[in-house]
Order: sequence, then C-alpha cells, then structure tokens
Amino acid sequence: MSAIIRSRIFSIISKRNRRFSSNVTANTLKEPIVSSSSLLNDQAPSPPTLPPPDVASGTEKKSWSFLKYGLIAALTGGVAAGGYATYACTLDEVDAKTKTLRASANYIVGDDASALDKFQALLYSAAMAVPAKSVELYLDLRKLAEEHIRGYTDPSSDKLLPDLHPLEQHVFTLVVDLNETLIYSDWKRDRGWRTFKRPGVDAFLEHLAQFYEIVVYSDQLSMYVDPIVDRLDSKHCIRYRLSRGATRYQDGKHYRDLVTLNRDPSRILYVSGNALESSLQPENCVPIKPWKLESDDTALVDLIPFLEYVARHRPPDIRPVLASYQGCDIAKEFIERSKEHQRRMQEQKQHGHFWRR
Repeated sequence: MSAIIRSRIFSIISKRNRRFSSNVTANTLKEPIVSSSSLLNDQAPSPPTLPPPDVASGTEKKSWSFLKYGLIAALTGGVAAGGYATYACTLDEVDAKTKTLRASANYIVGDDASALDKFQALLYSAAMAVPAKSVELYLDLRKLAEEHIRGYTDPSSDKLLPDLHPLEQHVFTLVVDLNETLIYSDWKRDRGWRTFKRPGVDAFLEHLAQFYEIVVYSDQLSMYVDPIVDRLDSKHCIRYRLSRGATRYQDGKHYRDLVTLNRDPSRILYVSGNALESSLQPENCVPIKPWKLESDDTALVDLIPFLEYVARHRPPDIRPVLASYQGCDIAKEFIERSKEHQRRMQEQKQHGHFWRR
C-alpha cells in the first residue's frame, strides 16, 4: 500500500517540474534580442579616466621634495656666503661691497620711460628684493653680535683712568702686574690656596710712590685683585687697580692695553714678570724675572735705581730709552752704565785738573 502511495506522489512532482520548465523556456524565447551596437548607443557617456592614486601621490611627492631641497640648497649657500664674509671681511667692508646690491632693490626708471621699461624695472626690483633684504638682515645681526662680543673682548672704557691733575702732568705712570711680579699664588691639597708676597714689595712701592703714579693692572677678576691689593698695600701707595674687565681679549688671552689708560704713552712704564707676553705695547715694557717663591729674590729692589733715575730726569719719551735696554737685564745693565758714566766723569775731572796745573 505504501509503495503505491510513494509512486503516485513521485509522478505528481515530476509532472509539476515539467510544466515549470516549459513555462520558463517559453518566456525566455519571447524576449527580443538586442544588438551590441544599440546597447552602446543607449549607454551614458563614460566619465574621463583618472590616473591611479599612487601615480598622483608620487607626482606630488616629487614636487614637494624638489621644493624642499631647493630651499635647503638656498639656505646652505646663504649660510656659507655669510660665514665666508664674516671670516674674510670686516663689517664695514661687507657694507661697502654690498651697497650696490642693496640699492638695486629700489631700482626705478623715469616717468618718461616706456611701459615695457617700467615693467622690466618692476621685475628687476622684485627679483633683487630677497637678496637685498637678506644682506641687510646679515649686517644687522652681525652688528649686534659684534657689539655683544665687544663687551667681553674690549676694555670696559676707552679711558680706564681719570684725567691727571694739571700739576701732575709731568708725572710718569708706573703700571705693575700682580701675579709673579708682586705676589705669587700657590695651591696645595692640604692647605688650599695661599698668596705670598714677593721680597722687597714694601720698599718698592713705598719708595717709588714718591715719584710715580702707581697702577696695578692684572688679568684676574676684581673679586681676586681687590682683596689682595687691600692687604698688600696697607699704606695706600697704589693709586688705581685694574682687573680683567679692563684688559683686551685677543687670540685667547687677556692683554694689557696701555693705550686705554688715558695717559701719555711716552710716560708709561709697564713692569711685569711676563711683560712682553701680556702687553700690546712691548715698547713700554720693563721685563723682570717672574717670581715663583725664591727666597733670595731681589729683582724688585734691584730695579728701584733705574726707575728712580727715569723719574728724576724725565726723558721726553721713555720708549727709546727702554729700546736701548732690549735683550738685557735692565737693573744690571743700568748699574754697568752708571759705573761707566762715573768712570768717564772721573777721567774728565782728572783731565781738567791736569791742564790746570
């Protein structure tokens, strides 16, 4: 029974499938066939083709990189030119050499010029504006920098000392160094810093203060110089004291510039254990042996006769006198010359007495 039912159900399903397939075939055959040309004619116009995104981004990157490297090259060239100008030329020389370039930024033509000439002048001025402004900026920055540096390298004033009293115009100025000339500073681990006074300092200062205007000129800081001079000069023989702020910094060293003392250079003597290495005016130097704690040192005392002789006889210019002692120990050479002078005077006296007889 069940087998008969299954066979009938199967036959019904197969009949329905045949009817569905026949309907689908008929419907598909009734649809018209359209040619490819009509399809192409009926379609809307296609949009313009765009380059792929990677190609566009690559082009933009190339243009930005070209602009970036161009700016870097321009800045590098400007910095190199500014560095060379700073090294090879002074500020005044750069100002004089670039005056024409800076004036070209304001190039104008007359009112009677043609429109083309006016347009060319406008283009030329616009093209030269950036270089001219760059040069002006360089000059301003260099001027500010040099003024700032000059505060550290140049003496604090063009006149380090006040004017001499009218009654003291004939007085010579004796400039004395501090370290290794009047004192010596030494440091040891067990006691730290100690300052020693050179033998003969008191006699040197007290005696020569009668004849000279004595000035201490050191390359140390004032916080070091002032306390030492206060203890060294209890009788106030030293009129003025100058420290590092009054020196001129040049080639990595602090030099004494005697021209800035506001004194006649022909009446200045500079006594130092390192005179020729520490002064910008070697023609005014009186070099002595640097003192480094030798107990039998007499350099200062030995120098007193020469300095007293100069102060008493007042030569019109001390520089030729010092040049005659160049390469010699001035104290010893002066004694030898004094003895020779006395011998000659004695011979002249004896010669005069001979003729009188």
